Amino acid sequence: MRLLRVATCNLNQWAMDFDTNLRNVKESIARAKAAGAAVRVGPELELTGYGCEDHFLEQDTTAHAWECLRDILTGDHTDNILCSIGMPVIFNSVRYNCQVFCMNRKIIMIRPKMSLANDGNYREFRWFSAWTFKDEIVEFQLPIEVSEAISQDTVPFGYGYMRFLDVSLAAETCEELFTANAPRIDLALNGVEVFMNASGSHHQLRKLNLRIDSIRNATQTCGGVYMYANQQGCDGGRLYYDGCCCIAVNGDLVAQGSQFSLKDVEVMDALVDLDAVSSYRASVSSFREQASHRTNVPFVKVPYKLCQSFRNGMVPTSPVQVMYHCPEEEIAFGPSCWLWDYLRRSQAAGFLLPLSGGADSSSVAAIVGCMCQLVIKDIEKGDEQVKADALRIGQYKDGEIPTDSRELAKRLFYTVYMGTENSSEDTRSRAKRLAEEIGSFHLNVPIDSVVSAFLSLFETLTGKRPRYKVDGGSNAENLGLQNIQARIRMVLAFMMASLMPWVHNKSGFYLVLGSSNVDEGLRGYLTKYDCSSADINPIGSVSKQDLRAFLRWAAIHLKYSSLAEVESAPPTAELEPIRANYNQLDEVDMGMTYEELSVYGRLRKIFRCGPVSMFQNLCHSWCGRLSPSEVADKVKHFFKYYAINRHKMTVLTPSYHAESYSPEDNRFDLRQFLYNTRWPYQFRKINELVQEMGKDSKWDTPAEGQLQTSVQGSGMGVVAAGSANPSAGF
Repeated sequence: MRLLRVATCNLNQWAMDFDTNLRNVKESIARAKAAGAAVRVGPELELTGYGCEDHFLEQDTTAHAWECLRDILTGDHTDNILCSIGMPVIFNSVRYNCQVFCMNRKIIMIRPKMSLANDGNYREFRWFSAWTFKDEIVEFQLPIEVSEAISQDTVPFGYGYMRFLDVSLAAETCEELFTANAPRIDLALNGVEVFMNASGSHHQLRKLNLRIDSIRNATQTCGGVYMYANQQGCDGGRLYYDGCCCIAVNGDLVAQGSQFSLKDVEVMDALVDLDAVSSYRASVSSFREQASHRTNVPFVKVPYKLCQSFRNGMVPTSPVQVMYHCPEEEIAFGPSCWLWDYLRRSQAAGFLLPLSGGADSSSVAAIVGCMCQLVIKDIEKGDEQVKADALRIGQYKDGEIPTDSRELAKRLFYTVYMGTENSSEDTRSRAKRLAEEIGSFHLNVPIDSVVSAFLSLFETLTGKRPRYKVDGGSNAENLGLQNIQARIRMVLAFMMASLMPWVHNKSGFYLVLGSSNVDEGLRGYLTKYDCSSADINPIGSVSKQDLRAFLRWAAIHLKYSSLAEVESAPPTAELEPIRANYNQLDEVDMGMTYEELSVYGRLRKIFRCGPVSMFQNLCHSWCGRLSPSEVADKVKHFFKYYAINRHKMTVLTPSYHAESYSPEDNRFDLRQFLYNTRWPYQFRKINELVQEMGKDSKWDTPAEGQLQTSVQGSGMGVVAAGSANPSAGF
């Protein structure tokens, strides 16, 4: 029996912070060695951090990575353990994303990435080239400083595997796990038993199962041991890398790390039986047949043994049950950990949130409260790094230790209800109760006098005073009056974030949190430069439907009972006067429901539908519930206001990425912001299709009352859109 102990890890790296990254890498190697592991794999580009972006174009970035690697190799870190270390490498003036394999203070091999991630949030082709030579391994001349330090001039570079005396190992890097013609197929047919995947994979709601399934299937089809390492945390941008390092053997998961954690270093190990891999493969006739006609893959001979012989008491690690979080937990824990990383690394003293008592801002408040709960739990578990960060941020005196999440929230979280004459007592009281449950320092700030001052100035300048629509004003007047309230809140929020710490004799500043959701961003249902404009936004790519489910979950599991009342209240901006016969409602203002918005968003982004193909898809989905002409009206209404408001995405507050139909245009959704809002060609095509379909009897007008039923295939409810004037919010 050949037994091999292997270790993988989650590391919370920080782009361009080489001291932090190097410390974490060393700590992970030390923990792997302490567990008796002979192999350790770390995340993709772990020495630099994955999110360096255009810093990768700087020679300094690669040079500093080599300096860090030299530091590792000149110590005893790699003694008797094979380490895969991720870093950029320049070879023949071409930059590659590489895993560098080190052992006993030498470099065994450098494996460049062959399939680069270049969609969604990823732009690897901007900084790296893919290695395309699969038939040879070439010699790479080491930088002179490294060569002299380790007494080694060259190292094998390219696609291949390492053949030790008792085991063969090879690498895949992140995206290569998901490619159709994955490297592991040829490698497995050549006898490779252990695969090491260094990854930089970000969190997205409901995504983890796809990753786990790919890892399990990788070893179920070809047999073998698969070691998956990932980054964890916010390394400097909108993404949260959600860890979940794991080890799989022959289709079974035998170790799984956390998906969401405040830890900087987490190491998982397992004892695996390599003879079980050989037996698994030999039992499959098709594998034997394909292996006998394989294409040879280059390899590097390594004159060391990694395996242990069987001894009494040594038992291979048993399979474990895969741990998945429900979407509500993902919304709670992912943004909470992201906020904590942002807070501790920005040197801010806390957060300030304009808390309206509505679903969106209440969700953000609950996420901050969850963050405080996680911090206290980790301090109780003995995490010294979390404790040190909490003491510094909370500005505790010597000898004081945070023990209560509400007390911690009081130190680092301000909530501000900025009401006007249009605000209701319901939202005011809900905001106050939630703040008390979380423990934030809460302020009730009436802003009517500031609004009145602006209107008086405007009247002095123009001789006119605008009126709300319910009082006889025009659409322009109504919109202007709403926008001035929203923008005053932004200015006041930033002023208070800067000065409230000074008022309380605290050093530093507070970060302003935004609270617009992905559906509002998609539709443009927000005022440009209002209180949705903030420093960061933890829910900016979470849908309204998911947020409402989160509120129901948080009311119970986070013990913020007031959230149940928040969730049940109808969404309203409260920017217009409340009258006996009128109450402003978001869905009426938008002319569409949040459920419909989620459908439009997914079709637009995930299924890449323009107006015509969206119309065609919805005609089939909503057949029997809406007539083609009604579907056409809805689609045209959405695309009209999407086009009108797309410019708002250019100044959207940086948001936690959580949803695959996010309209965020910094990198994820790259589209123009100047449109012909009439869409003349596309809408004409839709009209032609409606006329053709009107001749077909199957497209009958739906019976009255059918519109409330759920949409086939989407799980979304359909409600006829209102006709009120939507608030564009320029």
